[in-house]
Formats: sequence, structure tokens, C-alpha cells
Amino acid sequence: MPGEPKRRHSRARKGKRRANIALLIPNAIVCPNCGAMTLPHAVCKNCGFYRGKEYIQLSKPEKKIPQAK
Repeated sequence: MPGEPKRRHSRARKGKRRANIALLIPNAIVCPNCGAMTLPHAVCKNCGFYRGKEYIQLSKPEKKIPQAK
């Protein structure tokens, strides 16, 4: 005999099972150095600081201005 369900599962039972499937938004904190939103316990991607120290030196590339000939 194939494994077929003997009874129908109720909507409440289905909802209880699916209650933990939701995606969670990660918590974000404000960087005390630059004010950008960043993940806790991680180096800020905007300024490179973590707990008041610079761990990553982030420098923005300078735009080259084409010279007129």
C-alpha cells in the first residue's frame, strides 16, 4: 500500500509548521565613526572602523579628468 495521508491537516497545523520559515532581517547598528548602518560585531564597510580603530584603510579612487588638447 502506498503511503497516503489518512486525514487532512488543518490550516492551523499547517500554519504552525510554516511559522518558522520566515526570512529575518539582520539587525543593523549605527556606526559611531561615520553614522552608516552596519552589522554588529563587524568592520564598517563605509569607513573601515571597528570599535574606534581603523582596521581597513578605505580610499576612494580619484576620478581622472580628461585634459583638453
